[in-house]
Amino acid sequence: MHKLRFLVSRRWIAFALVVVFLAWVAWRLGEWQFHRLEDRRERNEIIERNEKAGADPITEVMAPGEPVDQGSEWRIVEATGTYAAEDTVIVRYRTRDGAAGVDVVVPLELTDGTSVLVDRGWYATDNRGVATTDVPAPPPGEVTVTGWVRRDAEGDSTAVTDQSTRAVSSERIGEALDREVVSGWLDLRSESPEPDTALEPVEPPELDEGPHFFYGLQWWFFGALAIFGFFYLIYDEWRGGRGPWGRVDRERPGAPRAADDSEAAEQAAVDGKHHARQE
Repeated sequence: MHKLRFLVSRRWIAFALVVVFLAWVAWRLGEWQFHRLEDRRERNEIIERNEKAGADPITEVMAPGEPVDQGSEWRIVEATGTYAAEDTVIVRYRTRDGAAGVDVVVPLELTDGTSVLVDRGWYATDNRGVATTDVPAPPPGEVTVTGWVRRDAEGDSTAVTDQSTRAVSSERIGEALDREVVSGWLDLRSESPEPDTALEPVEPPELDEGPHFFYGLQWWFFGALAIFGFFYLIYDEWRGGRGPWGRVDRERPGAPRAADDSEAAEQAAVDGKHHARQE
C-alpha cells in the first residue's frame, strides 16, 4: 500500500476535492434538466386537457387582484367586449424566424367595466420606435374572443413607457393605462368578427418535450467522466505513469539513460580486452 501514499499529498487531496465538486455540480445540473422535463410534461398535459375541455367563461378563471395560478395557465377562456384601440400596447423585440417585429396587446373592455389584455398577434417591423397607430386596428364594436390564459411576467422588462414594453404584466400595464384589468392576460386564439387586416396569429404552445432529457444525460455523463478520469489517473500514477501533473525526471537534464550507461560499460570492457591482447 506504500505505493498509494501519494494520495495523501496536498496536490492529490486538492485534485480529489475539485473532482468531487465538479461531479456534484454536474449531478445537480442534470437533476435540474430532468425537473424541467417533468414540468414540461405536466404543462403539455394541462394544455392537451384544456384543448379537449374547450373554452370557459373568463369570469370563472380570471379576476382583478387574483393572480393566475400555475394550474390555470393555458386554460382556454371566452370573453365578449369592445377593444380599446387607443390603449394599444406594443411589446418590443419579438422575432419570428429571424425577422424583427412586435406583439400587439389591446385591452378588451368587458361588460362589468373591467378589461382583459389580449395579445392579438405579431406584426413584422424593423422600426424599433413603431407607434400604436402603425399597427393594424382591431375589429370595431362588440367582439367575442377566445384565448389561452397566461401568467404575468416579472422583473424590469415589464416596465411600460409610452405604451410600450418588453414583457406583459397586467398590473404594470393597468397602472400605465389607468385601467382596472383582470390579472393575467390572453394569447388570442380567435376573434369574431375578424379584423380588416389580420396580424400574424399567436404561435400555439409547443407540445414537445424539448432538449431537457438529452441535456440531463450530458451533464451526468460529464460527471461520470470526471470520476472515471480521476481513478484512471490514480491507476496511472500507481503503475509509475505520468499522473495528472507529469512525471518528474529525477536525473539531470541531458544525463544518459540507464540503457546508455550499460552499453557504454560493455563497450569499455571490449576495448580493455583488445588493448590487453595488443600488449
